[in-house]
Amino acid sequence: MSLLADSFGSALTLLASADATLSEITWLSLRVSATATLLAAALGLPLGAWVALARGGWRQSVIVVLNAAMGLPPVVVGLVVYLLLSRSGPLGTLGWLFTPAGMVMAQTVLITPIIAALARQTIEDAHAPLADWFASLGLTTTQRVVTLLHEARFSLAVVLLAGFGRAIAEVGAVMMVGGNIAGSTRVMTTTIALETSKGDLPLALALGMLLVTLVLMVNGGAQALKRWMERRHG
Repeated sequence: MSLLADSFGSALTLLASADATLSEITWLSLRVSATATLLAAALGLPLGAWVALARGGWRQSVIVVLNAAMGLPPVVVGLVVYLLLSRSGPLGTLGWLFTPAGMVMAQTVLITPIIAALARQTIEDAHAPLADWFASLGLTTTQRVVTLLHEARFSLAVVLLAGFGRAIAEVGAVMMVGGNIAGSTRVMTTTIALETSKGDLPLALALGMLLVTLVLMVNGGAQALKRWMERRHG
């Protein structure tokens, strides 16, 4: 009990003093996950909208693949990205292995299907009451996609928050691709795992409290935005 109390007290001291190592790790985590979320949004939102409006026989197969990809094991994603970025891999010349850029790539691959699948459902729901109006205007699929992305922008913001929350809490893929190098690729989740194994509980606890706080803030923001949208349209 004494060890837990001492570790908890030391963790609070680290947080209160804005420890430099703590700040560096937190900032890198936010930067990597935010960049990955933006890239995943650029890929996943148009893809989700396109699938939502498509009417081909292959559509259901794509939906099944997207939904299945939402549950991709992070270690599998990490392995695939590692092989792509390794010296003998097709993207080895980029030199991204064991760098923040490689970690961004791994997180982007991981959360793009999540954003695409959730965006597909959101856009499909938004399109249903507007389909006849779009048809009367003779809008092309591209015009419909652009219009629906704008109309559903607040709902899609919730989707992006969900993607960011998933990215910042990820550990397996970023550890494999980033290497957990001090001062370079060490983020919150990988540091928690490392410091716990080393017995440095204060730093692990401090980062754990920060990570939980960030996840709660993201989810709280998503819920608040959702309630605001319901009141706005209700």
